[in-house]
Amino acid sequence: MKKPKRASAAKAKKGPKTSASRSKAAPKRPARPSRREASADVGADATVKATIRDLRNKLKGALRRVAELEAAADTDFLLEIPNRRGFERELARAVAYMKRYRASGALIVLDVDRLKPINDSFGHAAGDEVLKAIATTLTRQVRASDVVGRLGGDEFALLLWNLSETDAKAKAAAFEQAIDELSFVFRGQHVSAGASAGVALLGAQSDAARALEEADAAMYVRKAHRRHEPRIRLVGS
Repeated sequence: MKKPKRASAAKAKKGPKTSASRSKAAPKRPARPSRREASADVGADATVKATIRDLRNKLKGALRRVAELEAAADTDFLLEIPNRRGFERELARAVAYMKRYRASGALIVLDVDRLKPINDSFGHAAGDEVLKAIATTLTRQVRASDVVGRLGGDEFALLLWNLSETDAKAKAAAFEQAIDELSFVFRGQHVSAGASAGVALLGAQSDAARALEEADAAMYVRKAHRRHEPRIRLVGS
C-alpha cells in the first residue's frame, strides 16, 4: 500500500503543467489580419507608391527645365547659335581636350563690316536679317564637330578642328567671300554687308582667352586691309 503513495508523491513533485510551459512547447501563431486591415494596408502601400511616382515625375520635369534654362543661357536668342558664354565654354573644353590628346584646331573671329550703316539706314530688323543670313552661311560651311557662335553685336567666332595654318587661313578667306557675296534688298535698294576674319591656331600649348585675343587682333588687322572700313554700298534697283 506504500508504493502507490510514492507514485502520487512523485506526480505532486512534478506539479501541474502551467500555461507558460504549454506556450514553450507549442507557440501560438500570430493572428491573421482581418480583411478590412489587409485592405487598408494595400491602400496605404498604393498611396505611397503613387506619391513616389509623382515626386519622380516632378523631379524629372525640374531637371529638364534646368537643362533648358542652361541651354538658353548659352544660346543667342536671335540666331540660335552659342552666344559668347556658350562659345567660350566650348572653346575652353576644346583647348582642354587638345592639351590632353595633343590635338589641334583653329579659332576664327569674324566681324561684319557694314552692319551699323545697315541698322542706321534701314532699321534693326534689316540688321537682324543680315545677321541671320550670315549665321546660316557660316553654319553650312563647317563640319558637325565645329562650333559657330556669336560673340556679340556684329562679331562671330568659329572653332574648327584639325586644321593647319594654311587651311585655317584659306577657310577664313572662304568665309569672307561667302559673306561678301550675300546680297539684300531693303526699301528697293541692294545692300551687301561683307566681313573680315582673323585667325589664331589652337594646340596643346594654347590658352582659350589668349587665343580669342589673338584672333580678334588679327581680325582688326584684316579689317584695316579691307578697304579701310568702307561705308555701306547702296545701289538703286
